[in-house]
Amino acid sequence: MGQFLITETLIIELLLVISLVALVVRRLRVPYTVALVIVGLLITFQQPAQFTLTPNLILALFVPPLVFEAAFHLEFRRLWDNLLPIAVLAIPGVILTTVIIGYLVSYGLGVALTSALVFGALIAATDPVAVIALFRSVGAPKRLVVMVEGESLFNDGTAIVIFGIVLAAAATAASGGNAGSFDPGSAVLSFVEVSVGGLAVGAALGWLASLVISRVDDYLIETTITTVLAFGSFLVAERLHVSGVLGVVAAGIVCGNIGPRGMSPTTRIVLFNFWEYLAFVANSFVFLLIGLSVDISHLYDNIVPIAIGIGAVLISRLLVVYGLSGLLNLFRRDSVPRAYQHVLFWGGLRGAIGLALVLSLPASFADRDLLRVMAFGVVLFTLLVQGTTMNVLLRRLGLVERKDIELEYERRHGRLLALSAARDRLERQHRTGMISTFTWEKLSQELNERIGQAREAQQALLHDQPNLRDEEVDDARREGLRAQRAMLSSLYSHGVISEPIYEELVTEVDAALEDITADMAGIEQKIAEPQRADA
Repeated sequence: MGQFLITETLIIELLLVISLVALVVRRLRVPYTVALVIVGLLITFQQPAQFTLTPNLILALFVPPLVFEAAFHLEFRRLWDNLLPIAVLAIPGVILTTVIIGYLVSYGLGVALTSALVFGALIAATDPVAVIALFRSVGAPKRLVVMVEGESLFNDGTAIVIFGIVLAAAATAASGGNAGSFDPGSAVLSFVEVSVGGLAVGAALGWLASLVISRVDDYLIETTITTVLAFGSFLVAERLHVSGVLGVVAAGIVCGNIGPRGMSPTTRIVLFNFWEYLAFVANSFVFLLIGLSVDISHLYDNIVPIAIGIGAVLISRLLVVYGLSGLLNLFRRDSVPRAYQHVLFWGGLRGAIGLALVLSLPASFADRDLLRVMAFGVVLFTLLVQGTTMNVLLRRLGLVERKDIELEYERRHGRLLALSAARDRLERQHRTGMISTFTWEKLSQELNERIGQAREAQQALLHDQPNLRDEEVDDARREGLRAQRAMLSSLYSHGVISEPIYEELVTEVDAALEDITADMAGIEQKIAEPQRADA
């Protein structure tokens, strides 16, 4: 009981630290993950902390919520349109990254090649949490966002599979000294089996969870099902000796693209908020724990290894991004625009997955302490230097599309929609007798005044900026089509229309939505063409 209370107290203290750091960085405008690492270092500097974290606990506890949350929000159609460059960077790109970093680190530090390859595998996965947040705030092209996020999502699974294979090879070489007993052909076959098997298991479980969600109308149950799916797909895949991480990826994508069709608006809000919070906590714990786990004095003693690690990561990223993108562009013109290549190179930040893997190294691993310090140094550099300069790069490349006036339109448009939704909800409650006439008349008068003010503000902006009218028309069309889709889902779930009719009508609505998106993408491409030429 005493040990349990000590552990519970520690968790509460860490959550309090996470909350305080989040509050402070809002005012300082520094990367949140960097602040957490620094705070962890400062805490350790004042009072050394000792943690006993098993490899299975790290990967099973922190990785599933991080991966599932990102996969759940990834739109399948956009993923499919950019699947080739994402797959090339996420599979052969990770393999090349591992090999290049391994040889450079082995040559630069004189460590065993097997240990250097382990470092290459664990640091190969990109984790652009801060970059994606920046993309959304400045309005970077959606295709670029999908490419960066998609690569990060799939190279997480690829890197962890390769990490397991390389770590096993290192253990084989260390135990018997017979490196020749490691068969590369078997390793490749194992990689394919583990990867494909993980994707298949995750896709099947995601589809099954989506079927259950479509027949349930309770946001608590539906949220619980997704939680079971996220952690359960990892555990089931691992029990079947396939990739648990890729299982979570497939489960998240399938459930995220099928499940929400049968969800009520309340369930969507609760579900998205829940996973955003869970990913926030998992990400925060990983970055805080790495700060608590590293002895700050070792950083000064290992400046040279850290510098070599940073150099190896940057060189490998440069060769992989520009080399593989160049090959893709030979077969498909402008498959990865030059400006996008610059962002993919400099936006290849390292983070939670690499830290989780390096923390999971067994205590018996020969160069464990060295790799942990190097991984910390690389992650800190990518966050401090690359993450904080990404905004400048985007503006220099002309990839910032959302101007201040467009943000102001979004603000006024969103405020008007929110107020209108509030009035409509209260009006429905009044009609059904849930609120009295007195309350309805009082609140509706207040809301009508605020809606009138919001409508006047929006119309004034549209009058001053006529170019925004096209955006208003597209927004209105999308809202109408989404309303049609929601009504069709409701009719189908209540048995008013049969499944064949539901699928036929939903296909018509989806086609109309795709036409609007395609038109917007065409406009985006025309705008981007002169920018790419300049780049």
